[in-house]
Amino acid sequence: MSDSTAARVHTLLFERNDWVPNNPRLPVLVYPQAIAIEGSDPAALFEQIFSANGWPPQWRYGVYDFHHYHTEGHEVLGVAAGHARLMLGGPDGHVLQVSAGDALLLPAGTGHCNLQSSADFLVVGAYPPGQHADICRAAPSQEQQQSIDHLAFPEQDPLQGSRGALLKYWLKQP
Repeated sequence: MSDSTAARVHTLLFERNDWVPNNPRLPVLVYPQAIAIEGSDPAALFEQIFSANGWPPQWRYGVYDFHHYHTEGHEVLGVAAGHARLMLGGPDGHVLQVSAGDALLLPAGTGHCNLQSSADFLVVGAYPPGQHADICRAAPSQEQQQSIDHLAFPEQDPLQGSRGALLKYWLKQP
């Protein structure tokens, strides 16, 4: 990974927002144009990169059009096709435009919702080994909040590997 690659990663940090816990310790990482979209199956490119970095791909779909978060997994989203306006951080949160080639790393607890997308919008979702996406649409229970707070850190950045942005922005958090 070059320094220029690391510089292209943007961070967004969200405090609790009403019923959405977010993750005030770990920022969302936004990787604009993380990969060049090419070939007949660009989703496979994201799947290969995620797998190579220890994040087994779990699904191909879009992003739900309702606010939700996960308590049992950090989630990476690779935009394989189309474009969308996503809201991060819960109701009245931060609106982010994403397009094919972009990727997002959402720490557990981060609210997300699809506000509008193109008909061909396609995302690849992946999680670190042993983690998965539970769909939460209400304030977390004490047990769920503890899961968010104590979820294991991934060993590698899902896009940039062992020297990636995740290690720079997440592991240095107090």
